[in-house]
Amino acid sequence: MLGLPGAVLMGLGSIVGTGIFVSIGTAAGVAGSAVLVAVGLAAIVATCNGLSSAQLAAAHPVSGGVYEQAYRYATPTLGRIAGFAFVSAKTASAATAALGCAGYALALASSGDRTVQIVVAAMVVVVLTIFVAGGMQRSSRLNAVVVALTLVSLLVFVVAGLPHVDVARLNPTGYAPSARAPGADDMQLGSLVRDIAHATALMFVAYTGYGRIATLGEEVREPARTIPRAIIVTLVVALLLYLAVTTVAIGSVGADGLAAATRAGSAPLETIAAGFGEPIRYIVAAGAITAMLGVLLNLLLGISRVVLAMARRRDLPHGLATVHGSSPRRAVIVTGVAIAALALIGSVKTTWSVSAFFVLVYYGIANYCALRQPASERRFTRAVPVLGLVSCLALAVWLVIDVLSP
Repeated sequence: MLGLPGAVLMGLGSIVGTGIFVSIGTAAGVAGSAVLVAVGLAAIVATCNGLSSAQLAAAHPVSGGVYEQAYRYATPTLGRIAGFAFVSAKTASAATAALGCAGYALALASSGDRTVQIVVAAMVVVVLTIFVAGGMQRSSRLNAVVVALTLVSLLVFVVAGLPHVDVARLNPTGYAPSARAPGADDMQLGSLVRDIAHATALMFVAYTGYGRIATLGEEVREPARTIPRAIIVTLVVALLLYLAVTTVAIGSVGADGLAAATRAGSAPLETIAAGFGEPIRYIVAAGAITAMLGVLLNLLLGISRVVLAMARRRDLPHGLATVHGSSPRRAVIVTGVAIAALALIGSVKTTWSVSAFFVLVYYGIANYCALRQPASERRFTRAVPVLGLVSCLALAVWLVIDVLSP
């Protein structure tokens, strides 16, 4: 049985991965250095959603998460939507992790060939799918090792990068009123707000690994007390880490440099770390590869279990509900094929944006379910799921508007 430290490490193992090593560059390409604001806003939204998820998990701890909880507290239709949203979001997130892992591996080999990156990403997915289909389970000890290696690499990046930070690059707006046409300043401010909302939606996905904690109901001591505390501690640690890494990255090369490094090979921190010295570059790349392999493995396990739950209800083909030994092998294989197919797109911005939209829909439903829980099951004020629901819907709308706008 896990205590608070083990639950926190499990959450960090799911959060500290693709988001910090890849998506901060994608978000910086949208909002510039104002991505620092987006990192903080995303953490607030994630906290509300995390507490709603914890409340649901404490009252109804079942495999399938919000998919099953929506069947209980809302309607079968919302349950199906939640299930499809989860599978879509996490499949796209897993494809991003595969592309990011391949990008960092190729960066170590001084190769930036996009086609090779896509091929390597697909091969990584195939290999991990074979392992998971064979019944491989990720232990808390392995997770602790992965988290430790990742945290060390990020701390090395921050400490080595501090001397290279130029505070002028951290201006969150790049906004300096001058002699412009009437209304130009208001238009620029409006554009900035829209970009921050878009970047917040992208960064929110990076925090949603806390959902792994919410599914630990039967694996932790005193879940009603431990799960909420673990979610809050995990999100606070993740926020501080994200702010530190983003500050150093943008302060070193600027928001444009960070975004360009992401577009070039999906390995922005390695590119920046190369300017800090060769040893730093290798340490950061190794930490990134380890972290994203862990995230990808975790997602393969999680997605396939939701596919299994949906197949049992016949919301997906019933043949996917077949279990071989302890492994839902067919569900795992279908999940792996879907991830590999999305990785063939070759664009982390596209896969991460798809993930952002569907994960916002998923957690919007989670907050709605938390609102429908009877008073006897509530552990937090109703303001928590209300704020979470409104934030998810607003960010989803802003994301669509910003993506579709010319």
